[in-house]
Amino acid sequence: MEPLWVTFLKALVLCLVLLGAFAYMTLIERRILGRMQHRYGPNRTGPLGLLQPIADALKSVFKEDITVTNADKVIYVVAPMISIIFALSAFGAIPGGPAGSLFGLDPWIIDLEIGVLYILAVTSVGVYGIFLGGWASNSKYALLGSMRSSAQIISYELGLGLSVLSVIMIAGTLNLREIVEVNVWSVSPWLWLPLLVAFGAFVVSAIAEVNRTPFDLPEAEQEIVAGYMTEYSSIKWALYQMAEYVNMMTVSAFISTLFLGGYRGPTFLEPWIPGISEWPIIWLVAKMAIFMFLFIWLRATLPRLRYDQLMRFGWLYLFEVALGATLLTGAVIAFVL
Repeated sequence: MEPLWVTFLKALVLCLVLLGAFAYMTLIERRILGRMQHRYGPNRTGPLGLLQPIADALKSVFKEDITVTNADKVIYVVAPMISIIFALSAFGAIPGGPAGSLFGLDPWIIDLEIGVLYILAVTSVGVYGIFLGGWASNSKYALLGSMRSSAQIISYELGLGLSVLSVIMIAGTLNLREIVEVNVWSVSPWLWLPLLVAFGAFVVSAIAEVNRTPFDLPEAEQEIVAGYMTEYSSIKWALYQMAEYVNMMTVSAFISTLFLGGYRGPTFLEPWIPGISEWPIIWLVAKMAIFMFLFIWLRATLPRLRYDQLMRFGWLYLFEVALGATLLTGAVIAFVL
């Protein structure tokens, strides 16, 4: 077991890395969206626009911080902190490689036997930051956005949890590092179909969980001004933005760990490039990048769902698909393997 100060130092470094990644993900997203929409993204501040995130950060810090007169002052301030704290906390359980592979240290903050449940629980708490922020703002637009978020997360967490069950049943563990080592796709070809269905249901549920297009109903700028963030400005608004992007990175790492082997690389390339499958953190980041690009691609491509369409899709289709994948996995394990 590592000393407490080492764990604290790793946690501090991880937070700095995630916040730095958030800053430049905003630049990457705006540049990709610009290319997809046949326009320029940020390209003026610094060479190739690389200093744009720093300019945005300075603007957020020094911009006037306005507090609504009739807001609940304490909750109004605490709500964005809840969102960012729990967004950062969730990533700590993601394994970045085998034990001792990070300069002799373990490439994770905490190695829990219930790592899957920990991430599901911590990411779920983040919705309280959104709901409390909307309620404390004393604004009907903000409250409407926060209520939408609560209903959306409750609806899509069912599909998310059921789709995870397929992986847990196959791997026989809730420990994320052990799930990576098992490699659920190598257990049996009979399990490929339920795994594919569970993977699809999980990805869709995860997009809804992080409130990204086409499930960005909590903000819905064209309908309710800016949703739960309507009355926020300056650094408190930036904290909500940080939480959204950090949640995207956490979800991308979670999907990669559960379904795509996490930090393990492709072994079929070993004859040509010896040792290529043993580049743990690089492979994890590469897999995360695929899903981060997917989030951006969907934002540039799909329109937002109506609220009734969102709820109907979650309860009448996604829930049944995820449940079917779970039952099929259980049937294969019980009667075929």
